[in-house]
Amino acid sequence: MKGKAKRKAPDIVLREGKPVAVILDIDEYQEMLERLEDVEDLKMLEEMRKKPLKFRKLEDFLKEHQPGV
Repeated sequence: MKGKAKRKAPDIVLREGKPVAVILDIDEYQEMLERLEDVEDLKMLEEMRKKPLKFRKLEDFLKEHQPGV
């Protein structure tokens, strides 16, 4: 894992004096995407845990996911 260097402040793009976009360092952008994905995964896991567990026989699962095998 890379050592954390001092982060550069994002550049803000203005149009008619109003902010319309932000320019970020690519590593910072990728880290933000990873964090967002982690949050989405945690929300999905939380929803899955609310549902009761259902167990099936392996043979039934294989018939459904590998028909004709």
